[in-house]
Amino acid sequence: MQSGKNNSGAFIYVLIIAAIIFIIYSYMSGGSSPELVPLNRIAEDVQAHKIARISVQGDDIKVTYNDGKVVASRKDTGDSLVSQLKALGVDDTELQQVDLTYGKPTDWEAMANVGGMVLILIVSGVLFFFFIRQFQGANNQALSFGKSRARMFAGDRPTVTFNDVAGVDEAKEELKEVVEFLKEPQKFINLGARIPKGVLLVGAPGTGKTLMAKAVAGEAGVPFFSISGSEFVEMFVGVGASRVRDLFDQAKKHSPCIVFIDEIDAVGRHRGAGLGGSHDEREQTLNQILVEMDGFDTDTNVIVVAATNRPDILDPALLRPGRFDRRVVLDRPDIRGRVEIFRIHMRGKPISNDVNVDVLAQVTPGFVGADIENVVNEAAILAARQGLRYVKMANFQEAIERVIAGPERRSRVISEEERKVFAYHEAGHAVIAHVLPRCDPVRKVSIVARGMAGGYTITLPEEDHYVLQRSKIEADIAYGLGGRAAEEVAFNEVSTGASNDLERVTEMARAMVKRYGMSAKLGPLVYGRKEELVFLGKEISEQRDYSEAVAQTIDTEVRSIIVQAYERAKSILQEHRDALDRVADQLLERETLSADEFVAVFEGAPLPPVQSPEPAPRQSAQPEVNLTASPAAA
Repeated sequence: MQSGKNNSGAFIYVLIIAAIIFIIYSYMSGGSSPELVPLNRIAEDVQAHKIARISVQGDDIKVTYNDGKVVASRKDTGDSLVSQLKALGVDDTELQQVDLTYGKPTDWEAMANVGGMVLILIVSGVLFFFFIRQFQGANNQALSFGKSRARMFAGDRPTVTFNDVAGVDEAKEELKEVVEFLKEPQKFINLGARIPKGVLLVGAPGTGKTLMAKAVAGEAGVPFFSISGSEFVEMFVGVGASRVRDLFDQAKKHSPCIVFIDEIDAVGRHRGAGLGGSHDEREQTLNQILVEMDGFDTDTNVIVVAATNRPDILDPALLRPGRFDRRVVLDRPDIRGRVEIFRIHMRGKPISNDVNVDVLAQVTPGFVGADIENVVNEAAILAARQGLRYVKMANFQEAIERVIAGPERRSRVISEEERKVFAYHEAGHAVIAHVLPRCDPVRKVSIVARGMAGGYTITLPEEDHYVLQRSKIEADIAYGLGGRAAEEVAFNEVSTGASNDLERVTEMARAMVKRYGMSAKLGPLVYGRKEELVFLGKEISEQRDYSEAVAQTIDTEVRSIIVQAYERAKSILQEHRDALDRVADQLLERETLSADEFVAVFEGAPLPPVQSPEPAPRQSAQPEVNLTASPAAA
């Protein structure tokens, strides 16, 4: 803070000095410059006997009038002033009445000109000196374009260790070798072993790649340099490569240490694909990274850790042995991993005794660490909003639903007719899920708007699924069509509320035919070469490699699967029409049914009366989009 005040004071002094010098120079140069007039006007004034004296200095003319007024003019180069005045109509008699002199600038004028130039040079030098001093200060990097912007964290006070990371046990085991090498490098060198020079952390967003890198640095107790891939490249050519060199120079000075490059795909993409060809600035930065990593010796004790969720677009030279020769995949956590992650994020928070972490992990399949952290934070916010001293299980359940489907919107005004359509639509989903044994159990049914949906049915698996059998996919397709089938059974008419359901079931049926080989006509073949994230399995695009006849057969098979599932759903709902009506009636009365309440209504058991009905004002309805947390339907 004191440095900033000193710089400001020095800058003010410079301005004051410059102002004083400018005033002195203006005084020495004679104040303002005389008016510049054309030569023909001078000729007219000579003819009118208004001019007393004319001084000629080269091509410059200084004219003094009888009344003391001074003006300036210029003559043409090569001709004398007398000849040019005569050409403009001035005769010899009129010229003889004017004091015409020729000469050089006076000593005083010459001294003023030289002094002015000297003063300008002095002011420029002083200003340049102070600007350089200010720009090279500790808090200003305006002239340090080529310096690395990596932030160094000392390893003597680790804030994150492996105890703060859960759900990725295999990845931790891989990285423990890196930690052991940083702590005892001689143990590996004596056996001739070479530790991987680079470790690439691969995983979906939110799986904890950055957290894992911090944990490695915390466990090893070494300096940790952190920088984002986008911080290398600027608009100035060569800045990225310069920053890479500076970063690795700093790392070598502080070895053993860890250099962490987050989102390395910002500079690590395939070369030759940029707008600038092989001379693209980003590619120069990548080339410098390749050279720096390949030049490491085993005794430098510098480990490069990078993170990305797009490993498929990285340059092959970056992934070869000697650079990022080890890839650690951070997958979505299983149920045991989610239990540990919940416990980590609940540390230090007042949690009620009724909170069951095992149940929370069971109802959050597919959640990554960032999602679970968000759930715990949302639950704490909800508890604080209600004025509670402890975070209760109900807060966690509401937080999970907010993450899955969005916040409740009880203020929507919906007509009774549309409420009835929503109720039967969600009841249809729930009944199909309950009747078909391969569907996931119903956790909650509601016609209260959440997010963009007018109602939702949450079905969650009892355990994580890693493979899906054909019967499971067919049951999920029937479940997805249950809402539309219920509308047709109840009203003999359909609505636009099933648009999202139709998109999902079409994708599942097409995947059965083209990806999983589950079509009797087309056989166990894969149709269409897809481009996807190699390690994450997310499809980007597809290249068609089949004929028009095969494409027609694919469309026929997809339609056959969906139509059969739709007829199956209609048949189930017609068979259980009484249960469908009971569930819809209870949804109209209560708006929301828990898992136990739904099972009781389905089996015809009476429910206790509603304690305190809360009629809520509602707004105009939007097309309903059914949401589900089932991985098969997602």
